[in-house]
Amino acid sequence: MNRDIDSTLEKTVQSHNLEKEILHLLKTKDEKKLFNTANETRKKYVGDEVHLRALVEFSNYCKQNCLYCGLRRDNSRVKRYRIDPQDIIELAKKAKSYGYKTIVLQSGEDSYYTVEKMARIISHIKDLDIALTLSIGEKTFEEYKAYRDAGADRYLLRIETTDENLYAKLNPGMSLKNRMRCIENIKKLGYEVGSGIIAGLPGQTLESIAKDIIYLKSIPVDMAGIGPFIYHSNTPIENIEGDFFNLSLKIMAVLRLILPDINIPATTAMETLNPNGRLIALQSGANVVMPNATETIYRRHYEIYPGKICLGDSPAHCRGCIENKIKSINRYVSSGKGFHIRQGVV
Repeated sequence: MNRDIDSTLEKTVQSHNLEKEILHLLKTKDEKKLFNTANETRKKYVGDEVHLRALVEFSNYCKQNCLYCGLRRDNSRVKRYRIDPQDIIELAKKAKSYGYKTIVLQSGEDSYYTVEKMARIISHIKDLDIALTLSIGEKTFEEYKAYRDAGADRYLLRIETTDENLYAKLNPGMSLKNRMRCIENIKKLGYEVGSGIIAGLPGQTLESIAKDIIYLKSIPVDMAGIGPFIYHSNTPIENIEGDFFNLSLKIMAVLRLILPDINIPATTAMETLNPNGRLIALQSGANVVMPNATETIYRRHYEIYPGKICLGDSPAHCRGCIENKIKSINRYVSSGKGFHIRQGVV
């Protein structure tokens, strides 16, 4: 089972059976070598800079009913909020004043924010000369086009899982085919494409994760985010146990090896499971961090999963804190907007 990892890594690049090689890497017991190799690959292709993205969670309303998500439509215990469009723009201005070069606008799928409202928000934020990522769910081609025309640079839409049966079970009323179609449309419109999966979903297998990774490579994504499954008691999903932090690190490391020049975030959820989670991820292949720039009064209610870090911290504090952490591992905050620069790799 434990073939030499170097041989596997070499074969992964040229393999006609990529799924088999990825599966071996996910199963390897030589995790330290996998993580170190991913970190070396990160340094070679994207350097030691860390891109910061200021996360603004502007609405926790959602029309979808995903079984694993605390924002799901049928969760009556969550205190819902929406931030006024002008206040969203003001949050972006504050984030720029803290030194951020990219804003990420994230919400549930909330129809209150019409195309016209979103286009206005986007255009005003783009007037600040910063990059803008949207993470607001499934939309029509026309809606994606309107956001792109207004100036949005990137779009983040996690596939979650490419296992069609598992997707249907966990996302009632939704379709994996439509999810994939949305990602295709985002790509066609010239966005930088971000996607990713949840590691440790009930019913998920390493075989399905290997297929997920191949799917992300096939797009190919410009950014891949891997978040560990964290059980939420206000959802109908079962509570399962497992080392989902370590599984997330493995998936992230494999993605760095097969897509060496993409942007990979050290996700906040990793730090929910491990006090040093983001630093460990940055030393295992990641090169992006997304500190929360939402005001404190709102962020505790954006509870996709419980136990989120930094709920009581101000956006200014989060900005200084993460930079100090990055410096502690001899890395530095990028002075650019962090666009994906393709290195001509296969």
